[in-house]
Amino acid sequence: MSAVEEKGMRMLKEFREFAMKGNVVDLAVGVIIGAAFGAIVNSLVGDVIMPLVGAVTGGLDFSNYFTPLSAKVTATNLADAKKQGAVLAWGSFLTLTINFIIVAFVLFLVIRAMNTLKRKEEAAPAPPKPSAEVELLTEIRDLLKKS
Repeated sequence: MSAVEEKGMRMLKEFREFAMKGNVVDLAVGVIIGAAFGAIVNSLVGDVIMPLVGAVTGGLDFSNYFTPLSAKVTATNLADAKKQGAVLAWGSFLTLTINFIIVAFVLFLVIRAMNTLKRKEEAAPAPPKPSAEVELLTEIRDLLKKS
């Protein structure tokens, strides 16, 4: 085996050790769960919260609001307006900002709940057992009280 092949085999072995460490696997699991959680929150925002906001505000849909930056833009919806020319899609930005705030708040609530459970698990440990001398003195005291 040549020196280049040995170096390649050593590098492959190091990579395998790196990839199988707990931190890398934990990170991968976290990313996958985070993506799934993101989809749930996006659905919550898009399918539940924003329609409620729209119902309260009389059918207001922020995602379709824009300001044309060109005189050529005459469309009334964002998709057609983008085809006609430059637009400032501030409604989309506002919707994404609201989504971010909701995601951040939900994450805050989840982490807060996890920390509360963690604190309950880490309740104060039982006080240490008294030393033999203290136990003996306690017994003597109790005997004296009885007599």
